[in-house]
Amino acid sequence: MDDSLLTLNRVTKIFQIGTFLSKVKIYAVRDVTLTIEKKPMVFTLVGESGSGKTTLANVLLRVVAPTEGSVSFLGRKIESYKKSEFIRLVQPVFQNPYETFNPLKKVELYFRSVINKLSIVNHNGHAAEKIIDQALSSVALTWEEVRGKYLHEFSGGQLQRLSIARALMVNPTLLVADEPVSMLDASLRVFVLNLFRKLKEEKQLYVVYITHDLATAYYISDRIAVMLRGSVVEMGPAEKVLLNPLHPYTALLKESVPNPYKKQGESRFEEREEQILEIEEYAGEGCKFALRCPHAKEICRREIPADVFLDDVLVKCWLYK
Repeated sequence: MDDSLLTLNRVTKIFQIGTFLSKVKIYAVRDVTLTIEKKPMVFTLVGESGSGKTTLANVLLRVVAPTEGSVSFLGRKIESYKKSEFIRLVQPVFQNPYETFNPLKKVELYFRSVINKLSIVNHNGHAAEKIIDQALSSVALTWEEVRGKYLHEFSGGQLQRLSIARALMVNPTLLVADEPVSMLDASLRVFVLNLFRKLKEEKQLYVVYITHDLATAYYISDRIAVMLRGSVVEMGPAEKVLLNPLHPYTALLKESVPNPYKKQGESRFEEREEQILEIEEYAGEGCKFALRCPHAKEICRREIPADVFLDDVLVKCWLYK
């Protein structure tokens, strides 16, 4: 019996662009296999823009279907769930809270709509308000602060907390949070990140956190998967992956984090302009980091590396084969 919360088995998502006569295949996600155990945690997908993080999140949310592979949640294929059943279990938190709410509607209407659509209570006004207030209290807001107000009457941080509160109303098992703090200032980022940690501990909630920011990933994550051009190149406990990276790409991401104590120009990597131009056009079958990697071998340009496990860390790199 499958005792995992979420299992992705060789998930691939291909988009085709171009005309009918000349179509190009783009691998947004390629052969991703990972498992999230039944132990409340924050599992982070991290990588640069275009690495496939958001596409993978959309696969988890059933916004798009994988071209190949399968996704199982609580032992069942996600496509087997009815829509109403699935949204009770899995809820999204989006990057831009200003796009979550219509500025012409009172924010409270969104909370009442969730109750009515999912029949959480039988149209009892007081019971509905109690459920809304409980969800709001989870994110340090009250019903009195929200009732009767419109979008423009809230700050960005409040709106993001409202987005999270709306997601919590159905008591989900999993939150999929796509860059939820990237539009907030530093103090509000810490507040929202602490909120995710609190929800994990108090509500036994699972969070898939998607970000390009290694600092917030290190702060909040239990486990982490590093994505590069659609593939997971390193995955394991957050401290092991981020403090002692095995894959050269993860090491580069770590080097790119601003460090006031590092001398200017001090880096293990030399990024030459021609390398950057080449990597953007590189569509070979080998490692997608081969043209920027200082350790690249001939085989790196020819063949995709196999997965290697070293002390609970998966790394996709020929250095360890």
